[in-house]
Amino acid sequence: MKEYFVIGILCSVILILICILVSYQRQVKNICRQLYFLKEHESNMLVTKEMNWGNIRELTEILNELLKEQKRQRKAYIRKEQMIADTYTNLSHDIRTPLTSLNGYFQLLENAEHEKDRQRYLRIIQERIESLKDMLEELFTYTKLQNEVYELSMERQNMNQILKEIVFSYYDEWRQQGITPVFAITEEPVWIQGNEQALRRVIQNIIKNELDHGEKEIEICLEKKGERMELLFRNRAETPENIDVSRVFDRFYKADAARSKNSTGLGLSIAKGFVEKMNGEIQAEMKEGWFGIHIWFSCEDKK
Repeated sequence: MKEYFVIGILCSVILILICILVSYQRQVKNICRQLYFLKEHESNMLVTKEMNWGNIRELTEILNELLKEQKRQRKAYIRKEQMIADTYTNLSHDIRTPLTSLNGYFQLLENAEHEKDRQRYLRIIQERIESLKDMLEELFTYTKLQNEVYELSMERQNMNQILKEIVFSYYDEWRQQGITPVFAITEEPVWIQGNEQALRRVIQNIIKNELDHGEKEIEICLEKKGERMELLFRNRAETPENIDVSRVFDRFYKADAARSKNSTGLGLSIAKGFVEKMNGEIQAEMKEGWFGIHIWFSCEDKK
């Protein structure tokens, strides 16, 4: 009698094990069918399970995390592809105007009878070529900044010195446009970690934006505030109601298309990209008709 009881228990255990194995096999097959379906079809679905025994739950969770990461990567890839397509579409539109202009001036140059006219057309052609070169350079720089693995070499930089050098280089251009900028630049050296070429590009792009879109009132301030420095560019806006501060750093944003014919609309976007690559902060504001851009970096101790 005792032997029958033991045999009965063993048979029950075996039956239970068989049921568990069959359930496991059915669950694994079900998971495989779901994975095959998700591989062949675009879907937001995740793998589902019928049991939480053993490692099935852990396996399902891992698979779902992998599926979520794959979906995130796919969305990021689609966004990047769309961004590149939009970039080239907008750039081709921007380049078409100077190219058409170049073609016209080459024809005028070919038909010019007087040396004075030929020299004038040559100067204009050279200006258009420089404009095209700047557009292509901006596209190249912007594309590099969109690459997550692109890094800048960071070194100790004197922001005070860099800013003054660039400001002085615009003296003739400001004078030609009748602009008398106001400067409030600290005489104290302001040391930060950054890339010199990137810092110069940031400042140049912002000043160029002021020249292209601002009135004849420009202010540039640099001061050290504790462990941080703040760089402020301000200019009186001609049409402040047309400037969407939340979009000024977006690629191709142009507040005034009529005054942006020779601009790609990438200048401020590039400035923002460089500032963030150097672990800084950048912000735009509109206050009482003045458009301003603030930049902050952490300061380092004096040498």
